[in-house]
Amino acid sequence: MVDVERFRILLQEERDRKLALLPALRGDITSVNAARRDPNVDDEHDPEGATIAFELSQATALLEQSRAGLAQIDAALVRMDHGTYGICEVCGAPIPEGRLEARPATPYCLQHASGRP
Repeated sequence: MVDVERFRILLQEERDRKLALLPALRGDITSVNAARRDPNVDDEHDPEGATIAFELSQATALLEQSRAGLAQIDAALVRMDHGTYGICEVCGAPIPEGRLEARPATPYCLQHASGRP
């Protein structure tokens, strides 16, 4: 039997970390967008660093990953409230505690995590 309350604490802590990270990521995107508008910036020909487009792409991807992670955590917390946390959504088998320790928000057992039948 999975110690749901222990995992609830882990998920809530991870949720809080992701929420704290969002403003910094948004700030990065704002800064990069401001740099794009600077007419003196010629990032396409700067051999020293990454292009502004690359930095914007990277910051945007990190923001989207954080949002997706929050959605997964929120879904796991809902499963806890419904009494289905730790049960694979595909086969209904218990998810091993070791897997939940590695990926506390997962809704899948190891067999179904990679899309295998």
